[in-house]
Amino acid sequence: MAEQKADEVVTAAFLVIGDEILSGRTKDKNIGFVADYMTSLGIDLKEVRVVLDDKSDIADAVNALRNRYDYVFTSGGIGPTHDDITAESVAAAFDVPLNLDPRAVAILEKHYPPGQFTPARQRMARIPEGAELIQNKVSKAPGFRIGNVHVMAGVPSIMQAMMDAIAPTLRTGTKMLSETVSADLPESRIAERLAAIQDAYPDTLIGSYPKASDGKFTTSIVIRSRDENILKAATEDVARAVAEISG
Repeated sequence: MAEQKADEVVTAAFLVIGDEILSGRTKDKNIGFVADYMTSLGIDLKEVRVVLDDKSDIADAVNALRNRYDYVFTSGGIGPTHDDITAESVAAAFDVPLNLDPRAVAILEKHYPPGQFTPARQRMARIPEGAELIQNKVSKAPGFRIGNVHVMAGVPSIMQAMMDAIAPTLRTGTKMLSETVSADLPESRIAERLAAIQDAYPDTLIGSYPKASDGKFTTSIVIRSRDENILKAATEDVARAVAEISG
């Protein structure tokens, strides 16, 4: 794993690419995985975007996100068909050529039987100039990293394998810790006290999440902080407030 510094916050964004996601034809399964994965590493996932298979839209999104966050991860659009345009869009974002990469060609020529490395499959060996390859243990066609942007497949099993391949190279920060307090009352009754506790503990993030079952409202209150002692104190205050309001 790359170096971790005390109290450092490392940020990331996730860019999901594909008409099929926005049309509802394909249900995204990658956002939740990436969110959990980033949290486990100690990287704050700050933003998720979904864009069409449009070259200018993809390039604009890549440039906006890579200039704002430490890391950008993308999924989708690096397959063999005509509408898989992520590689050329990322090359455009970085203003570099997109060519058949000898490293990627060697991987795919070895993977396919003789004569089966077709022009369509050769599209998967197009890599922006200057990029590093991301290993794909599942179907061999590599992803790539250029700058702080990691370009991966949209198929969940392949994307997850690629994420495992790049995880050791990522710089990580101090992990966010969390505690949950359950309240047997609607969030409106606890809202004022939670706001006061949040003000008293600016180094925490306090969120309330209501639930309804058989007409009865309850609330889960999640307290997050990078400091274990602050988290403990804030959680105790939240639990005390819930107990007092509940009577």
